Amino acid sequence: MASQVHNRHDHSYKLMFSHKQMMQDLLTGFVKEAWVEQLDFDRMEQVSGSYITDELRDREDDMIWRIWWRDRWLYVYVLLEFQSRVDNFMAVRVMSYLGLLYQDLIRQEAFTPSGKLPPVLPIVLYNGEQRWQAAQNVADLVEPVPGGLEHYRPALSYLLLDEGAIVDSPGWSDEMRNIVAAIFRIEKHRDEKDVSDAIGHLAEWLSDTEQASLRRAIIIWFYRVFLPNRAPELEFPEVSDFTNLHEVHDMLAERIKKWPELWEERGRAEGRQEGRQEAEIRALESKRNAARKLIALTEMSDQLIAEIEELPVEEVEKLRAETQH
Repeated sequence: MASQVHNRHDHSYKLMFSHKQMMQDLLTGFVKEAWVEQLDFDRMEQVSGSYITDELRDREDDMIWRIWWRDRWLYVYVLLEFQSRVDNFMAVRVMSYLGLLYQDLIRQEAFTPSGKLPPVLPIVLYNGEQRWQAAQNVADLVEPVPGGLEHYRPALSYLLLDEGAIVDSPGWSDEMRNIVAAIFRIEKHRDEKDVSDAIGHLAEWLSDTEQASLRRAIIIWFYRVFLPNRAPELEFPEVSDFTNLHEVHDMLAERIKKWPELWEERGRAEGRQEGRQEAEIRALESKRNAARKLIALTEMSDQLIAEIEELPVEEVEKLRAETQH
């Protein structure tokens, strides 16, 4: 089930980032470097993200775009990661994927005017709850050896966009006119108003006819991934038009009022569950203590003690071994 949720999330993100406006907002809003200002977004196109190695292994989950920069193409490689834990060796994965990309570019003879390989910006987009602590350069994962060998240590960095860290940063602005920022705000919302406001902004910004496909991708993500994860107990009616963000916003204005009650009930349920677990732990430890006393003061068999204290006989055998050491 977890893998199905991850697959839905990955697919819906890929659907959103297959639109030029999403990639443009991603770069202009979150890559704070001078070369971004020189990009020609009118000359921007998506390229294949599937590479087959000599071992016939596929890599199809990433988004690769090329954008015209001055007199050459620049490639942007986006790794869409949906995972609950940080991947400590992501830098190695990035190095492997970029190697595949460059091999493909060599086969296509897609060189710059000077005959060199085009530059690539690798981006890891991460939306887990835990803050990202993994190395962002593969060199930091390789043990240095002094005396000359350190010169051959690989060095390759990636740009990390950790949604949670971005939204929590002091410079973050809820009013940033940026589609990607609005998606981040929804995923890392502080309260139900954050969600409603962000949807309202998206409805306003994406009102043109030619943006219908992107509106549909966002609504699909919102209904099929965000809502089931955020409020699985609530029923949300399907919108009649999957390109109408205003309809989604109006629906939220009514339904979202129930979210605080849902959170309180969920908290009470989690508290009851934790209480039951703590009671079970205390009861088990009490049985173990009673079994230890019987082991120390009587000559009862492990089987009999297990029956008296309602413990597995293996548990009693383990307790006896502990008391004998």
